[in-house]
Amino acid sequence: MDWFQRLSGKLWRSVVVKLWATIILLVIVVLIIVGVFLLQYVDIFVDEESHQVKVLFVLTGVIGFLLSTFFAFFLSKKIQQPLLQLKNAADSVSQGNYTTRVHIRSSDEIGELANTFNHMTEQLDKLIHDINHEKNHLASILRSMGDSVMTFDAEGKVILTNPSGHLLISQWSGIELGWQEDQLEGGKAHSDVPVPLRELYDCVMSDGKDATDKIHVLSSVWSVVMAPLQSKGVVRGAVAVIRNVTEEHKLEKLRRDFVANISHEIRTPLSMLQGYSEALLDDIVVSAEERKELVQVIHDESLRMGRLVNDFLDIARMEAGHVEMNFQEVDLSYIVRRVHRKFLVYAKERDVRLQMELPEQPLVVKEADEDRLEQVLTNLLDNALRHTPAGKAITLAGTVADINGGQFVQLSVKDEGQGIPSEDVPYIFERFYKADKARKRGSSGGTGLGLAIVKNLVDLHHGQIVVESTEGSGTTFTLLLPVEAHQ
Repeated sequence: MDWFQRLSGKLWRSVVVKLWATIILLVIVVLIIVGVFLLQYVDIFVDEESHQVKVLFVLTGVIGFLLSTFFAFFLSKKIQQPLLQLKNAADSVSQGNYTTRVHIRSSDEIGELANTFNHMTEQLDKLIHDINHEKNHLASILRSMGDSVMTFDAEGKVILTNPSGHLLISQWSGIELGWQEDQLEGGKAHSDVPVPLRELYDCVMSDGKDATDKIHVLSSVWSVVMAPLQSKGVVRGAVAVIRNVTEEHKLEKLRRDFVANISHEIRTPLSMLQGYSEALLDDIVVSAEERKELVQVIHDESLRMGRLVNDFLDIARMEAGHVEMNFQEVDLSYIVRRVHRKFLVYAKERDVRLQMELPEQPLVVKEADEDRLEQVLTNLLDNALRHTPAGKAITLAGTVADINGGQFVQLSVKDEGQGIPSEDVPYIFERFYKADKARKRGSSGGTGLGLAIVKNLVDLHHGQIVVESTEGSGTTFTLLLPVEAHQ
């Protein structure tokens, strides 16, 4: 600001010079007027010359007074007007109007000050424009972020949020209902900080370091990264970036469950194969009948491992989109009858009544893979037989249904088994998920992949599958397959 101080000094010296000139001129005029009045009382000969001198003094005094007064007003106006313009322009700039300019064309110090003022406001306007541009740019980035951003001050009040953060604060604010208001050290309540973030907020404010955490809120998992806002070494607030990682958390859980389940499913048959084969190699079994039983167990377990591997490969190909589908027009009545015949003997051995209900008209679907739909019904019937006790019934039915103006073939597999607990129903189509938490082997033990394969195959046919189950009363799986070909 040295240039402004030097320019102000020049302006002040110019004004002082002009004021001194005006004062000197006024003093001269006053002296002339005083001299005229003194001549009235001087005792001299009154002649024509003295009278003329007196008149001359009077006229000179009057003219000098008028000229000095006019010059004083003119000089005062010339000095005040540009200064008033500069003052008004400064007031306008202070109110945020950075486009204000001073229109002074003089070449003196006031004109130089006006030019400098205009240059200053021009640079200030450009600077404010650049700042607003960057602010709008950052605001656009903040609004477009999928993550939630929240900024709090040292008192816990919200300073800034993006739309996602504002929505999250609104959702989490209801969690405070029924809670006693937490108190900060010193008795200050941070009412605006959501309850799930308060512990992390206190840690950041006290330590002045970044902190990360995963929190579980409203059946969702959130990853929180919070950093302090510092000014000259003083923590004046905190900014939090929050991301919904529920899907990632589920995928990680599925990965862990997959490793645990596949290890469990393979370890048991491998142990049995190893144990029984060692018994045969060591000639522990003497009788041919016992040896045959051991060989049968080894055979059964090898088949079980083969089914597990095949099911795993099938679902892996389905989820990767590498399944080859042979779509053609198919009458599902033939598939239902074929599957019914295939399981009829097996059901009689278990003393389970296997019933079939089909209409007289064919159940034609314009676009379907016959082998894959047979695999679907096979898995559903196999699952139903393993969970239906002796003396009960299983019904395999098919019909044509009109739903929302569209035609569908509806297939259902209804058993009178033990049913599925209501808390397990939403998860039964997941890989390796079993409602039987004890993982019992035997007649009811499966690979845990059958229903997941069924769901993927039905999706490939652009159909739907729903399950209705009441614990202790049985389960019904219903398939809806569109009659018309998918566009």
